[in-house]
Amino acid sequence: MLKVLKRDGSTATFDIMKVASACLKAAAAAQVGNPNALAFSVASQVEEKCRQFAHQPLDIPAIQKHVEDALMASHPEVARVYIQYRHDRDSIRAKGSALHAQLMGLVDKTDAEVLTENANKNANVFPVMRDLMAGIVSKQFAGNFLPKDILQAHESGDIHYHDLDYAPFLPFTNCCLVDLKGMLENGFHLGNAGIESPRSVGVACAVTAQIIAQVASHQYGGTTIPNIDQVLAPYVQQSYAKNLALAEQYHIPDPLRYARERTEKETYDGIQACEYEINTLFSSNGQQPFVTFSFGMGRSWQERAVQQAILQVRIKGMGKEGITPVFPKLVFFIEDGLNLKPADPNYDIKQLALECASKRMYPDIISAQLNRQLTGSSQPVSPMGCRSFLPVWRDDQGREVLDGRNNLGVVSLNLPRIAIEAQQDQQRFFALLAERMELARQALLTRVQRLEGVRANIAPILYTEGAFGVRLKPEDEILPLFKNGRSSLSLGYIGLHEVGLLMSDGTHPQDSTEVQAFLHQVVRTMADTTRRWRAESGWGFSLYSTPSESLCHRFCKLDIRRYGDIPGVNDKGYYTNSFHLDVARKVNPFEKIQFEQGFAECASGGHITYVELPNMRHNLKALEQIWDHAIASVPYFGTNTPVDSCGVCGFMGEALATAEGFACPECGNHDSASLSVTRRVCGYLGSPNARPFNAGKQKEVMRRVKHCDTPAPHAARTGSTPQPDLSLAS
Repeated sequence: MLKVLKRDGSTATFDIMKVASACLKAAAAAQVGNPNALAFSVASQVEEKCRQFAHQPLDIPAIQKHVEDALMASHPEVARVYIQYRHDRDSIRAKGSALHAQLMGLVDKTDAEVLTENANKNANVFPVMRDLMAGIVSKQFAGNFLPKDILQAHESGDIHYHDLDYAPFLPFTNCCLVDLKGMLENGFHLGNAGIESPRSVGVACAVTAQIIAQVASHQYGGTTIPNIDQVLAPYVQQSYAKNLALAEQYHIPDPLRYARERTEKETYDGIQACEYEINTLFSSNGQQPFVTFSFGMGRSWQERAVQQAILQVRIKGMGKEGITPVFPKLVFFIEDGLNLKPADPNYDIKQLALECASKRMYPDIISAQLNRQLTGSSQPVSPMGCRSFLPVWRDDQGREVLDGRNNLGVVSLNLPRIAIEAQQDQQRFFALLAERMELARQALLTRVQRLEGVRANIAPILYTEGAFGVRLKPEDEILPLFKNGRSSLSLGYIGLHEVGLLMSDGTHPQDSTEVQAFLHQVVRTMADTTRRWRAESGWGFSLYSTPSESLCHRFCKLDIRRYGDIPGVNDKGYYTNSFHLDVARKVNPFEKIQFEQGFAECASGGHITYVELPNMRHNLKALEQIWDHAIASVPYFGTNTPVDSCGVCGFMGEALATAEGFACPECGNHDSASLSVTRRVCGYLGSPNARPFNAGKQKEVMRRVKHCDTPAPHAARTGSTPQPDLSLAS
């Protein structure tokens, strides 16, 4: 009696009817004549073949091989159907095994890549574990919504389809600019509760926090409150009017001063409460909302009060320890004639922003002038989330619209892999680039296709209550809202530095104008392609410099597996973020800015430039000189300064980054409960001692150097900006 070894390790008696049944299904699908006769003939041949090899282990793959051989010999058209069917079944089975392994890796805390995929998710708590578990399942079933060539390109590492744990399994959108102004003015509903327009700045701040929580729970990307100083100013005025009436009612001396000071205190308290709410609440996906506040363009005292409150609250820090909050990200607009120079009316706000940046890393800054040139908008455009930007868009009446717009998703290219395969042949490089971009375009269009037929009631806060700038009816379709460029679709990329090394036989891009010219040509080519896609389709394609938190590690790991270690390229364990200069390159701030200048003009859909600085708290003049040079050169800029603190020995400065995590340089403390560590993670801040980075990002952090060690570049030496004196920095 023939015995068969099953996949689970048990044994069973050989059953000829199972072979016949499989052959019958394949014959019927191939539409051959007399499928029953074919099925039993092949089954008999397979049984005879199995008896000839009865002395060997008889397992399922061996039986399948005998079936394929018999069918190929007599009915190749049936064999093809059978082989495809077996392949599909094997794929489902393999995915099931991978699914089980990943789920258990999460539950048992053994899968480091799952646990550290997002530095702002604490995988030790129930809400995050639930979200990660759902994400693992969603990724496994993404193939049901993606064409095979796109799924294969993603899995192999040619492209990266971002946020597969959310979309396209569900019709989520990515990041947005919340129409907070419209929601506060017109009111809205949360569940069964009707929220009226606030009548004070404190209530307006509380309602803002509620809106943020709801919006973040209905999308997977960043939530930006643009120009929050201008949006909250009317509610500051309402509080002022109440306080003035109170002062006059009770005959309080100097009622104007009383009302002004009391209102400014209410504004501070409202902003502080909002910040605490953001840093203590969880969205439905188990993490703090990725929130950005932009501000700085307001001129009135009410708008200035909001600006000052935001900065003062951040400078103070959170809790009695005064730790640096991770959210909201702060973005400060700088404009000549408003806050750039000492003679400008809001120059004092800029000084407060400089102090804040020296102590809390934020705010990042936007050059209002360069931003307008880049986006075509008459008013500066805020980033959606950490770095995604929208171009100007006009409605049917020709009015510019910014608030309420959004991004539908990102697909990123593995540029270093293209360079590896091109082998320094530029023609071959651009041919491969064109092929991969077309794959990415098809992948991005699946984001659109997934939204077809979806109704507004799927996310009321976004579509019926005004967060996306409209008030659709629950049964209205949402897809028309995103057409004609109102929303963006982002083609991302990483690893431009590695491309320069690979295409020049190891020459560092900063050392060669020829290599730099080639890299700019690469980015221009991608930008031109997205503009062509936009013109042809009407969808808002744009070029996006991908933050690449986990992707810097994933692409690199996959390329090591395929090509082996390539010195200077993938042997360091990560690929460089977008167009940035190598993090280990020892340059001063001006040289870093100068190298990255010009890329944002092509990658208008997403970008940021930053520099690494020492402690600047006692040298704000030098920090201001760097800021002033930056806003004349790049549209969007940030500074990374030491803001870590040790609760054991009282150290304040920069913790040591090691392969195992972070440690206090004074006492060696590495306990996440008492060592507060803050690092920039691709635009946002993170707390990597509490929520560790992935292995590749940790290696990148370890290699970062301060940008303050070499002479100023030519632009700085010739007088466009003075070289900052960093000698007072510590």
